[in-house]
Amino acid sequence: MKRIHLLWATLGLLLAWLILAVLVQKPILPSPWVVFGAFIEDIFGELGGHFLASLWRVLASLVLSIALAAPAGLVLGQSRRYNAIFEPIIYILNPIPKVVLVPVVLLFLGINDFSKIVVIFLILFFQILVLVRDQAAAIRPELVYSVRSLGAGRRGLFRYVYLPASIPAILMAVRQSIGTAVAVLYIVELIATTRGLGYYIYLYGTTLYDYPKMYAGVLAMSLLGLGLYFLADWLHRRLCPWQFAGQEGHG
Repeated sequence: MKRIHLLWATLGLLLAWLILAVLVQKPILPSPWVVFGAFIEDIFGELGGHFLASLWRVLASLVLSIALAAPAGLVLGQSRRYNAIFEPIIYILNPIPKVVLVPVVLLFLGINDFSKIVVIFLILFFQILVLVRDQAAAIRPELVYSVRSLGAGRRGLFRYVYLPASIPAILMAVRQSIGTAVAVLYIVELIATTRGLGYYIYLYGTTLYDYPKMYAGVLAMSLLGLGLYFLADWLHRRLCPWQFAGQEGHG
């Protein structure tokens, strides 16, 4: 997608927001400029601290899910035996909305950062596991045989076959899951915590009724999700250029 298209889309959304704020004429919907002012004023203070707390939870969940799901997906994708054993379990657990597990996780792990990270991890884990498994299963056997014929052992196969095949699946899964992960982050940060953007939004929206700051928190959480999405997209293009070889003329 071309950057100019993103710019025009952003300007269009801001214009729609401004028009709606003028029509509503209520404190619950301040203009974009009022919200931007509150955002700039607080991002290097209280809001910035909450942003960093939320960022840490999402990044920790990402690292943990990739570290566990990617190797598991490679194993399942290359072993019909293991895949036959675990596929029914994955088939049952994957469609379950992980947000319903929030109370269960909190009861077992307590109200702390780790429990919040685990909830987001569960969302990312299954997305990455399934995509990496399918990608590994799609590797042609003749490709593996040809690399082996050149003297490659397990390390060589991992480096030249399995790793290049899994990276696109990992990054695609991350891109697809970021929105859901940030949404669940908001929910878990509403529960018995005083750090995080979810808490900040709830505090200023429903307790202090400071709507510009509430929207500043919404803006910060939106930027968190967008930033992680664009980072995953950039890494995808950087690490897997062969998948975008025919798109140079399309932005």
